[in-house]
Amino acid sequence: MSAIEITRHHTLDHHAAREAAESLARDLAQRFDVDYAWQGDTLRFKRSGASGQLVVGPTVIEVSLSLGLLLRPLKGRIEQEIHRHLDHLIEKG
Repeated sequence: MSAIEITRHHTLDHHAAREAAESLARDLAQRFDVDYAWQGDTLRFKRSGASGQLVVGPTVIEVSLSLGLLLRPLKGRIEQEIHRHLDHLIEKG
């Protein structure tokens, strides 16, 4: 497994941070065929060959993603999309 670990600090209120996480999950679901569900402040996502979670904290958003063998070649693209999306949402916040 190949891992992606991203921690992004934010100054958003809790509701806005969750909305940012939800927006990121919707984008990933569209682009990479990912299923996701909330469990408290943790958004868990999964698809064939990948699984992970996004945790919304008071001052950070943490993304952990494990990629299987077939998705390893897309690691850079996936990581870049997560960074781009978080940057946009947090700045917009």
